[in-house]
Amino acid sequence: MTAHPATATRARTGGPQDHGPKIVEHLMGWVLVAVIAMLVTRLHLL
Repeated sequence: MTAHPATATRARTGGPQDHGPKIVEHLMGWVLVAVIAMLVTRLHLL
């Protein structure tokens, strides 16, 4: 069996630089915060 060299080039599979507009990611983060806050208050955890 032969091993591939560690310096072999790899195809990019995506990453932080490949995402869409930052505003969408920012808004989705705040939506997640709001959903968690509603869940916490509904379950009387706070």
